[in-house]
Amino acid sequence: MRNIMAHIPYKEKKRFAERFKQIWLQPDKESTLYMASLLIKDYEKRFPEAIRCLENGLEDSLQFYEFPEIDKRRISSTNVVERIMREIQRRSRVIGVFPNQESYVRLITSYLIEYSEDWINERSYIKEEKLILALNGYKELEEAQAI
Repeated sequence: MRNIMAHIPYKEKKRFAERFKQIWLQPDKESTLYMASLLIKDYEKRFPEAIRCLENGLEDSLQFYEFPEIDKRRISSTNVVERIMREIQRRSRVIGVFPNQESYVRLITSYLIEYSEDWINERSYIKEEKLILALNGYKELEEAQAI
């Protein structure tokens, strides 16, 4: 979304963003593609760079619809990755200067191990049963397509 919005003039950002965000708020992939096609049709002449960027990344950004068992609000966002990166930055800023690269890697690795354990035990919003179900469904789909 940021890459696309970078190509929109400041005066138009608010109006464009309102319609643009509606694409990912749709309940299924078909209606999402329909909303995207309407937006593309309306703005392709006014903002060709933004629309080209949208067309290039649209299919990749809709992959969360392939996993209906998992809450799409959580897997369609990069908030988790951004949060981890901020925490790594915060912890490394406290140190100031690392004596060598290995000490930096050791600090980051220990944090990621701690975070992973916390994630598995407490915070996981993608439950193991749902993930197994999604993966098995994907394998069944591949087998059906192979036949």
